[in-house]
Amino acid sequence: MAMIHVNRGATSLGSFPEDQVREGIRSGRFLPSDLGWKEGMTNWQPLSQFTEFAEDLKAGTPAASAPPPPQTAAPPSVVAATPGSTSAPRSGLPWDARATKGLVAAFIETLQMVLTRPSEAFTAMQREGGLGDPLLYAIIGGSIGGAVSFLFSLGFQSLGLFGDRHNAFAAMAGMGIGSIAFIIFLPVLIAIGLFIGSGIVHVCLMIVGGAKQSFETTFRVVAFTQGSTGPLQMIPICGGLVAGVWALVLNCIGLARAHETDTGRAVLAVLLPLIVCCGGGLLLAMMFGALGAWGASQH
Repeated sequence: MAMIHVNRGATSLGSFPEDQVREGIRSGRFLPSDLGWKEGMTNWQPLSQFTEFAEDLKAGTPAASAPPPPQTAAPPSVVAATPGSTSAPRSGLPWDARATKGLVAAFIETLQMVLTRPSEAFTAMQREGGLGDPLLYAIIGGSIGGAVSFLFSLGFQSLGLFGDRHNAFAAMAGMGIGSIAFIIFLPVLIAIGLFIGSGIVHVCLMIVGGAKQSFETTFRVVAFTQGSTGPLQMIPICGGLVAGVWALVLNCIGLARAHETDTGRAVLAVLLPLIVCCGGGLLLAMMFGALGAWGASQH
């Protein structure tokens, strides 16, 4: 079923399936003057001009049947958008509508959308709006996944699965203070890592000529990626690897959609730090190896 993005003036109400929009029109949640857009349309239109909602508008409440404003009253940011470009439906993610959806529901909807439909998610993601909302999302998702993964690791060690069984009691005894301290400081570590990582990625994106938007856009992409892949760490044993690999994929897709740049530049920007680190490590290894060989030849 097609998703319909709904705006009221300059405010995004979110993305909804057609049946939810129909129910909202009948209950008065949505007005005929609210602007809607779905895939295949060339422009935003008032819901009153959607033929599929004609019967629902007739059955709506009197308050919801007010005549729509002129088409020119729509905010320029949505009127100018066209679905043929990556910037078309900047209606925001479900996380932006958590005041009406509820914190848990908005988080789960956003997580599902980013993990399973990343192209649609980062096409709808607002490129501006502050750093606080995406930061909160990243901290929640990253903290949940990191804390559970950490506790799993301690549990496996205490059972002797990845260590000496004779040290099982010592591992159990060491869980207390260290675990509490790690969980407390985990949100701080996530926030610091998020700002540093976003800065590095944005600089790399500038180097390859793909930074069409500001640092805030890059930060929002990395934050929603981190918050969505963080819970994947809860997968026993291989969760960290799965989360890391999928985060790289989501960052590439997100940067391409949000910055309206080609995928090749986005991939290069994401992988450039890894290439530099691996290349630097290899160079250091070769230097130390040469020094060791030279020192041995002197004796």
